[in-house]
Amino acid sequence: MRDFPDIKVEMIVDYGLTNIVAERFDAGVRSGEQVAKDMIAVRIGPDMRMAVVGAPAYFKNRPEPKRPQDLIRHNCINLRLPTHESLYAWEFERGSRELRVRVDGQLTFNTTAQLLGAALVGLGLAYVPEGMVEPQIGRGRLKRVLSEWCPPYSGYHLFYPSRRQSSAAFSLVVDALRHRP
Repeated sequence: MRDFPDIKVEMIVDYGLTNIVAERFDAGVRSGEQVAKDMIAVRIGPDMRMAVVGAPAYFKNRPEPKRPQDLIRHNCINLRLPTHESLYAWEFERGSRELRVRVDGQLTFNTTAQLLGAALVGLGLAYVPEGMVEPQIGRGRLKRVLSEWCPPYSGYHLFYPSRRQSSAAFSLVVDALRHRP
């Protein structure tokens, strides 16, 4: 961020889909697909992709899945988000075909960092953001599968209510994000 000496920013990380209006936050950050239609959204990141990964040791005695349906025969590491009633369904798309697969496995975590750690030691397959695993894939610590089923999706956006009067400081921050290099 540029030099804004009189602006203070407080950030709270919450993996749930918090209602920023009810909680009285000025703004939130979500992937573009998760921003409510009545909010103003400012893109702050590039498109993203998810990745299904496992350690080479995991695949020693197991065939690699060739299609999302094959995941039912694998030990998949689940993610539970605070605002979801159930475990997160892995989302896939190829051409016009979209699938949501409810996977099963021995482990469930509430952060992607925990999923990644478990996958790195060979405990199962993880479904995590591609950018999080690229270094491990490059070093051969993880193997990616089903990449043709994981197309890009809208990256992170700052979002805020369209009906709220913004402070001058908030407007400066939004303007800086809109016009960043």
